[in-house]
Amino acid sequence: MAVEDEIQFERDGHVARVWLNRPWKKNCVTVPILDRLDEIITEVDEDPELRVLVVRGRGGTFCSGFDLDSLKAEYVGKSNAIDVAVKSAKVCDRLYSMKTPSVAVLEGHVTAGGFEIMISCDFAISADDAKIGDFHIRRALFGGAGPIYRVPRMIGIRKTKELMLTGKLLSGVEAAEFGLINKSAPADKLDATVEDFIGDLVDKSPFTMWLTKMTIDRSLDADTQSLMVMEHLAVGVALNSEDASEGVSAFLEKREPKWQGR
Repeated sequence: MAVEDEIQFERDGHVARVWLNRPWKKNCVTVPILDRLDEIITEVDEDPELRVLVVRGRGGTFCSGFDLDSLKAEYVGKSNAIDVAVKSAKVCDRLYSMKTPSVAVLEGHVTAGGFEIMISCDFAISADDAKIGDFHIRRALFGGAGPIYRVPRMIGIRKTKELMLTGKLLSGVEAAEFGLINKSAPADKLDATVEDFIGDLVDKSPFTMWLTKMTIDRSLDADTQSLMVMEHLAVGVALNSEDASEGVSAFLEKREPKWQGR
């Protein structure tokens, strides 16, 4: 099967949709799939019509991690073992840092590399009965694409240790209670919940969305005074944008804004 069949990219109005499509292997990923995901991220960010990226899996499951057959054959016990971590981390960081906001839609297994893809998205919405967790420790493995620097920022050190050192799996309901995801919904209401959620993203200025997302992503990485300077500069950039002019004019004229994305 060609990699374009194993990770499918669709445009739906302002929404980009990526589907992992290896349900017979619980949508586990390979290096070619990660490379294609990296290409898709660039395509989405370069398309001014696309305002949100939705990532999910076919067959009622999100992603169970890296393909262990491939991992064992190509990396376990070999001198190039670090290469798979470098690749995974690079792509997940590109997902985390992209201009366009991303939403992971979680069903079935969301483990190991799938967990890392999920925490690299800006938002996550889950079915109540999903199975979500880092899971690496159960196979004496270590996650190389974000758990130690993304998860503590989301849920704190103690909850991170509970999740990573036990290898436990959370339901969607439990993951929401942990603060690990945004929302959980019954399986039969998941699609409607996702569409309602992304509806609050696609009608906003894509330029200001990027500016706000970029600055929030840095908010835990610097001291308050440095962040104040960054905030001042961001305000200046926003006020000088065409979209700010349009947003204020649309409000005063009592009409819907027409964003230019700049």
